[in-house]
Amino acid sequence: MAGDGLKFISATTTTFKAAGPMARLAALRARIRYLLERPLTPYYLILGATLLLVVLGLVMVFSASQILVMQRHLPITFFFRKQLVAALLGGAMMLVLSRMPTRVLRVLVYPLLCVVVGALVLVAIPGIGQQVNGNRNWINLGFFQIQPSEFAKFGLVLWGADLLARKQKTHMLDQWKHLLVPLVPGTLLMLMLIMLGGDMGTTMILIAMLFGLLWMVGAPLRLFGATLGVAVAACTALIITVPHRLDRLACIGVTKPDPNLNCFQALHGLYAFAAGGPFGSGLGAGTEKWGQLPEAHTDFIFAATGEELGLVGTLSVLGLFAALGYAGIRVAIGTKDPFVRYAAGAATTWIMAQAMINLGSALGLLPIAGVPLPLFSYGGSAMLSALCAIGVLLCFARSTPGAKKALAARSKNSRVRTGLSRVLPRRRTTARPAPRPARRER
Repeated sequence: MAGDGLKFISATTTTFKAAGPMARLAALRARIRYLLERPLTPYYLILGATLLLVVLGLVMVFSASQILVMQRHLPITFFFRKQLVAALLGGAMMLVLSRMPTRVLRVLVYPLLCVVVGALVLVAIPGIGQQVNGNRNWINLGFFQIQPSEFAKFGLVLWGADLLARKQKTHMLDQWKHLLVPLVPGTLLMLMLIMLGGDMGTTMILIAMLFGLLWMVGAPLRLFGATLGVAVAACTALIITVPHRLDRLACIGVTKPDPNLNCFQALHGLYAFAAGGPFGSGLGAGTEKWGQLPEAHTDFIFAATGEELGLVGTLSVLGLFAALGYAGIRVAIGTKDPFVRYAAGAATTWIMAQAMINLGSALGLLPIAGVPLPLFSYGGSAMLSALCAIGVLLCFARSTPGAKKALAARSKNSRVRTGLSRVLPRRRTTARPAPRPARRER
């Protein structure tokens, strides 16, 4: 299929100018299909989209936090420097995880899970857990604060995938109790510890990851529906019983100012998008961050991006997340290893669900959940955990059979090796000729 498409492209590109519009469109579609079907395409899509999101996020964090640092009498690069350190440290962790064998990742599953659950327990203890913006889900280590709930997502990715892969190997997933136990109770334990701090947004993301794992493992529809019903009922109860969550739910689709200023942030997020227009007001020229748009560098950084970079900037961010999601799905369906499939699917569900919740909140389509935009918003713990997930995806993208063959062929015929072979002396491949026997004297 790919070979036929390539022949078609090579045949049409020589007479591209003379071809009609339909032939040009068909040639372009064949070329795109050929590029997308290459074995290393998911790897480069994940790596390229991640780097672009991190770099653009650093620029927007610096721009959106300028007014806040002046109000607090801080250095103008305060938030930018902290985010840059988190990005560099997360990049190093991503590189290590991308080169780590899959069997080593599975060895680290349970130690990581124990550390995550222990940290969540420490957060729930009064006096240890730090409260920020009404939620107690931080631990102050002196030189920096860490949010264990962000790493609970990474722990669920590896633990859930390893658990389901082991059960599939022993043919235990045919029974419903092995589908749910201990995956659902373990996830509920983490959810309860997170909800003790009031972090509803992270709870929603973990629930989405749980349903993603159940969907990939092939849970029966009735079991899937029953679990979904219980989750919806529990989330509804958690929203109704807390007044400020119910107020946020009422802000969906708001277009007019509220006398009690309940929807102030959601309304000014829409004002930021409206002020941006097609191409934006320019980097640093946004006006909503001058006290009108709270959390412009964290939860509502997408609105600040829409104001300063316009529709072009927001569509670029959406396109990068779409490429990241497509590549993650390609990695999940392109492998025969169940652990790789479940872990890649759960990591992709995490990134995409969190991105959709954040984007929906900024656009007024969902209630404000207080979750950062992955790889983009300010937040050291969120950046570190997201880059760890990306490192795992890169590791899986390199481990597929087609990618291994392509990488081996590329390393064998690399330009560096070819250039060095022209400069360095060649290794002897044959033995030296034996010396001739001495001539006898007559």
